[in-house]
Amino acid sequence: MHFKYLFGRVGKAALLFLFVLTITQNLRSQTATLVIRNAKISTVNPLQPEAQAIAVEADKIIFVGSDADVARYIGQQTKVIDGKGQWVSPGWIEGHGHIHGMGEMMISLNLMNAKNWDEIVQLVAAAVAKAKPGDWIIGRGWHQEKWTPPPAVNHLGYPYHETLDKVSPSNPVLLEHASGHSVYVNAAAMQQAGITDNTLSPTGGDIVKDPQKKIVGVLEERAQNLAFVAYERWQNKRSPEERKAEWVRGIALAENECLRNGITSFVDAGSSMVQAEGMRQLAESGKLQIRHWLMIRAGISTLKANPKVFDIRNAGNSHLTVKAIKVSLDGALGSYGAWLLESYSDRKDFYGQNTFSIPELKQIAAFAWTNNLQLCVHAIGDRANRETIDIYKEQIISQPSRDHRWRIEHAQHVNPAEIPRFKAYNIIASMQGIHCTSDAPFVLKRLGAERAESGAYMSRAFLDEGVLVNNGTDVPVENIDPVANYYATVPRKMKDGTAFFPAQKMTRAEALYSYTMANAIATFTEKEKGSLEAGKLADIVIFSKNLLTCTEEEIGQAKVIMTIVGGKILYQQ
Repeated sequence: MHFKYLFGRVGKAALLFLFVLTITQNLRSQTATLVIRNAKISTVNPLQPEAQAIAVEADKIIFVGSDADVARYIGQQTKVIDGKGQWVSPGWIEGHGHIHGMGEMMISLNLMNAKNWDEIVQLVAAAVAKAKPGDWIIGRGWHQEKWTPPPAVNHLGYPYHETLDKVSPSNPVLLEHASGHSVYVNAAAMQQAGITDNTLSPTGGDIVKDPQKKIVGVLEERAQNLAFVAYERWQNKRSPEERKAEWVRGIALAENECLRNGITSFVDAGSSMVQAEGMRQLAESGKLQIRHWLMIRAGISTLKANPKVFDIRNAGNSHLTVKAIKVSLDGALGSYGAWLLESYSDRKDFYGQNTFSIPELKQIAAFAWTNNLQLCVHAIGDRANRETIDIYKEQIISQPSRDHRWRIEHAQHVNPAEIPRFKAYNIIASMQGIHCTSDAPFVLKRLGAERAESGAYMSRAFLDEGVLVNNGTDVPVENIDPVANYYATVPRKMKDGTAFFPAQKMTRAEALYSYTMANAIATFTEKEKGSLEAGKLADIVIFSKNLLTCTEEEIGQAKVIMTIVGGKILYQQ
């Protein structure tokens, strides 16, 4: 008995030894296709926060550790990158942007850098000189609160459309606000849209008129649709092939810009069914360079009629997933569209816009819950945030333990009483750090000092409550640049060097997490990306500065040296 017992123990030990030996030999015989060594790697993995080297085979990470230990993975065919002591992080994820709008802006007029209205008029005039008679002139990126100097003649900061009429009397002009929540149109565009002095503003929108009832030329929120319908009529004169080719070109340009900025994954906050199908075709044909997670923006009837779009999961080798629905319940603060509990400080008795039907949103919430889909509601004002939480609650309390990961997009101005409710119902605060410092010059005007300090851009308050806060730029509302967004998230300093309510800033490590792992968690993809660990996708970025240790001034100087997606170098400075 003693001998048999001893043999059994020894036999099990021998088998265990052989098993470990086999695994070790397999690991040592595994040859990497790519190795990065001699680097300062921040993994965003709490079990191994730092490393010197990474080994990649095909599109997956197989080793993270020291320079000495990575040597066993290097073979004759391995591409070895000398990190030269530079900072390496997981691929950054754009947590809330608009890939189609970004592509469109890159092939039309980009107004983001225009310093004032006069510059915009000049850009339109130059475009008219190149256009055919009757062609629409399209642009995006203006923001009346950022013009220096402001227009001499204006209403609410908006100049009158006659200045556009002079340079474009025959070509309709449609210029989107940076936020995407209002448009400028000239007389030719209004004529095609059927807008006259007697046209009534639609529910949830405003044809902006001055006190004398004169049309200014700005269409806010749902009033934009009047111009978009007219523009679409003109677009429909072009062949479907021509329109699709232009869209594909825009997506390629947008992806190239993402790679140049270290973005390896992109969460699109609002694709149509047609756009989702187009993205599926690009993914399955291997034409997408970065990874995309789409939210579908549609009404309840369209959602019910097209349920199979949500069957798109990891198409094109993990380059496209569709698992979310997007609804915009209000507008933007800059364009007076945020839906507030109290009126705007600089527009008395005006509370913003409720831009989507509450009863229909409740139907969409029920549809999303029944079909196990993520629901993402754009809510900027405190009224919109409160209404959204109430609607979410109706579904969540039926099964509180479900891992739903429903999100509120932006959550920019929230009554302090709502923050604990985010935690109570496990709602993600999908915020964009750059909005804080970009909007800061007009936030005090819109909300007043007390409301701005207690409820606007409350990153720290959310984190302290235990709410997941992810990050992004809302491109093309802001530039895709993650370094600028990181700077806005950490010191929260505006262009004049003043910090906007710095008590709400994140630490550097929290900001990195918000742009990597938090964005992965917010899209159910934390097992595939968000950190640098063996078994995860090899999405990696090399920076010229270590954003965790460099001086505050040096953060803004950091550049992307290399962007790697799935083990392939897709951008190199």
